[in-house]
Amino acid sequence: MSEHDDPLNLDAEGRYAYLVREAVAQQTLWILKDAGGSMLLVADGEECIPVWPSAEQAQAWADDDWSQGEPHAIPLKTWLDRWVKGMTEDGLCVAVFPLPDEAGVVEQPQDFADSLLRRLAKQNQRR
Repeated sequence: MSEHDDPLNLDAEGRYAYLVREAVAQQTLWILKDAGGSMLLVADGEECIPVWPSAEQAQAWADDDWSQGEPHAIPLKTWLDRWVKGMTEDGLCVAVFPLPDEAGVVEQPQDFADSLLRRLAKQNQRR
């Protein structure tokens, strides 16, 4: 995929790979928060925290039931150090780069973290 391709045109697996690359490059993940905290969605029968590669892509999701949601940046280190453990303890999954009509890849927090860590290791080898 070239950098000029719109990630919104990718399938769920393509968006997953795109988000992992962008999260590592930017050292940030984006969620939506409202007055109650992190907004959740149900996908594949699982309660999930959806994540996006940018504030704009998170904001694009925030309509209808999600209209109170505000994009919130989470530093990648914080996600890996705290969120993965907390989500696992709370029985939550990750919905990776969902679109309004598609939930995206739904994954256990540790499996998603492993993808991020593999990408980080690959990036660090290049330096």
